[in-house]
Formats: sequence, C-alpha cells, structure tokens
Amino acid sequence: MAEQYQEVLPFLHDKNPQARALALQTLLEQTPQSAPYRNIFFGGVSGGLHPSKDPEVFRDLKLLCRDQPEIAHDAFKALVNLSDSALVTPFLSDSSFLTFLVSYAIHPPSLCAELACMILSNLTAHPAPCSTILDMKIAVIADSSIPGGFYPTNSRCATSPTPPLPPQTSTQEVPALPLLLDAFVQGASEDPNASTKRKAPLHFLASVFANLSTAPRGRLFFLTPIPVRPLDASSPLEYPLCKVLPFTEHSDLIRRGGADSTIKNCCFHLQAHRALLASESDSVAVTPSTTAAPGMNILPAVLLPLAGPEELDPDDMDKLPPSLQLLPDTKKREADPVLRHILLEALVLLCTTRWGRQQLRDNGVYQLVREAHKVDKDEKVLEIIERLVNLLKRDEGPIEPGEDLDGTGASSVSEVVDDEDDTIVEI
Repeated sequence: MAEQYQEVLPFLHDKNPQARALALQTLLEQTPQSAPYRNIFFGGVSGGLHPSKDPEVFRDLKLLCRDQPEIAHDAFKALVNLSDSALVTPFLSDSSFLTFLVSYAIHPPSLCAELACMILSNLTAHPAPCSTILDMKIAVIADSSIPGGFYPTNSRCATSPTPPLPPQTSTQEVPALPLLLDAFVQGASEDPNASTKRKAPLHFLASVFANLSTAPRGRLFFLTPIPVRPLDASSPLEYPLCKVLPFTEHSDLIRRGGADSTIKNCCFHLQAHRALLASESDSVAVTPSTTAAPGMNILPAVLLPLAGPEELDPDDMDKLPPSLQLLPDTKKREADPVLRHILLEALVLLCTTRWGRQQLRDNGVYQLVREAHKVDKDEKVLEIIERLVNLLKRDEGPIEPGEDLDGTGASSVSEVVDDEDDTIVEI
C-alpha cells in the first residue's frame, strides 16, 4: 500500500489542477502522526539544520499553499500535520516560505490564515525559525485606502486576494512581529463594525508568541517599547506585551494559554520586573533599552483568572487592584489547571526581588491565592500556591547597603535564585 501512495506523490505538481487536487486529497489522510503510511513523506529525509535540498514533496506542498482554494486548504492542512515533526522543520524554515506564511497570516482576507498560524506555531517550537521571524522584515504597501492600512505583497495567492491599490504605490520593508501582534489583537475582535474584518481569529499566534518568548531575544521584543501603530512612527510608545495582556480570560483555550505563557516567559527577564508591575501612569525603561514607556501593570491580567466569586474582608478587598474588587457571584476561575499553574509561576518569578514581593503584598496577592488554595483540587497547583505564600509571608530582614532591591543589577532570575528543586522553565 505504501508503494501505491508513493506513486501518487508526483501528481502533486501535475499541470492539471484536478489531478493535483485528487492527489492531495488522497495523500492528506496519511499526514497525521497516527497515519499508517506517514513515512512516505520522509523518504530521503536525513534531518540536520541545513539540508542541501528540499525533498520534492515539501517543495510541492509549499507551492500548493498558493494554489486554488480547495487545493490550498488541503496543502496548508497537510503541512500543519507534518510540521509537528522536527525532521520537517528545516524544509519549511526557509526565509521565503516563512515570509509567505507571516504575510499571508496578517492579510485580513486570507482564507486559510488560521492554518498558516498553526504551521508557524509548530515551526517556532524550534530555534532557527524563531530567529528568522525575530529578524524578519516584510514588504508592504501602506495606504489608508487599503483595508487594514497596508497590503503585505508576499501574501499574494488565490486564497489571499489583492485589494484595490492606489495608482501610485511604493513598497517598504517593515518589521514583521509588530504587524503579527496587531493582527492577533484584531482577530479577537467581535465588533461587526470593525474597520478590519478578518477571515480567521488567529488564535494560534498566541502559541507563536509563547514560543518566541522562550528565548531572551524573543522576550526583549515584548519588553522593548515600539509605536502603538506599527506603521506610524509618531504614535505613542508602548510595550508589545501590553497587547497580549487582555487575553488571559479569553474564551479560546489556545489564545489564553499562549497569552499566559508569553507573560510568564517575560517574567524571566528580571530587569523588566519594575516595568511589568508599574502602573500605566509611570514611565519605565527596561534594560538594555533606554527608551521608556508606560508601565505594563500586568497584575490584573495575571490575577483575574485566579480569582473566584468569594467575598473578602473589606481590608483585604481594598488591597486588590480595582478590576478585581467586587467581582460578580458568577465569576469563575481558570478551568485549566495547567494554565492556573503557569500564572502562579509568573507570580513566583515576580517574587524574585524584595521590591517585587512587596508589590505583590501591597496588591493583595496573598489574600487572593489564599482563597484559591481553599478550593483548588490539583496537587501541582496547590504546591505552587504554597511556594508563593512562603515567599510572600517570609520575614525580609533589614535592607543591606547596596542591596539590589528590584533586580535591575541582574539580567535574569537565575542570577538571584538558584534552587534546582524549584526550577521554573520557559514554555
């Protein structure tokens, strides 16, 4: 049977679109991890970071992503399934294909944008594609008459139609990540009157951001101020992480899970803790950048999913951020124990310095997690709550001369805390 599937592979580049479509439909069922003949796609694949030549089947599938809608949908889906293998990553990580995926994902009318985001999510689990995307610039035509304000020219294909363009246009190269972040925010919009209407919600971009933020370079993107509107250099500055914060309570598990992980990963950058916890009225810079922007005030976003409907004593209630006071009786905690654990790990990381611990105490974190501990049934969650409580309730002792209160003298959490039994890792 495997030989019969092998005989179908050449038809992926047949001149007849019906032949290409039928071949792809036949092969698609063998792309999932559990498929009995999945190995037909890995013939001649030896792995390695820099393969000399792409296998023909992957060249075909990448081209088919630009084909007619039915064919393109199946090609994207096939690559979603196959890109979960590290063996495939080098063949899908060339700059040309990654640029296409990013440009396609951010273009509002792209029909298969969510599938493109799924491929990016799988690929960014590996360092090389992450590095490429962090450095990526894409070609755009910027004009207010274009829906969304710009057109990424490398998205052009049958399932991503070109909008009407002004008579005289020029192309400019702009960083890709700020545009991906804006597309991610727009994808969650449920406003029927929104100026930019997307064919897909782009939930899987949250996983891309989580993957990028596992590395120091990726974290620095989220912790370095950029213009609020990427194509308007004169717009106010903000930290990119601020655009992720609203989604810790989103209804989609993938979106809020990626948001939670991105926030937690950014907490590994110790020098950012003051900016992470500062209010929006304070202007703060994060080393190594000297550019200041309004504080990120991440505590409400981290704490709200951990809060329940319980009533606190008035004195305890007053400590909480305003958005967590007087929650309705219908308020429910994050249902997924893995995500609760991620958020609690972020709080533990923010306890690395004396200043951070005091900020959490002043904002009622102990009182909130105390209530959560009473009702949670997950053993790992209970353990991380107890660890957090121990940090918040411990005696601090006198301040030593020259003590680094807020961690600005260290570059990472590991320089302040080194306990192998309690290690928190990026995810």
